[in-house]
Amino acid sequence: MIAVLSDAKLKQVAEIMARVVEDTSVPRNIRRAAGEARDALWKKEGDPVVKAASARITMEEISNDPNMPVHTRTMIWNALSILETIRE
Repeated sequence: MIAVLSDAKLKQVAEIMARVVEDTSVPRNIRRAAGEARDALWKKEGDPVVKAASARITMEEISNDPNMPVHTRTMIWNALSILETIRE
């Protein structure tokens, strides 16, 4: 049951990251990092907790970028909040 909930949360965050990647108003370095986070979440193998931690590290690195649009920062923070709920 826990794995199903974790998978649903990972999918939700991956969809948020996909929106960031597709938003051309977001600087390229932020879109690239969002794509890396999304890819970490979509890996077939691995523990959901490890995938979430990997994506969280990448997203935390860009969350305070001064060039990030406000709407994107809000999306990143929401995604980080979701990832922080994924525990063992």
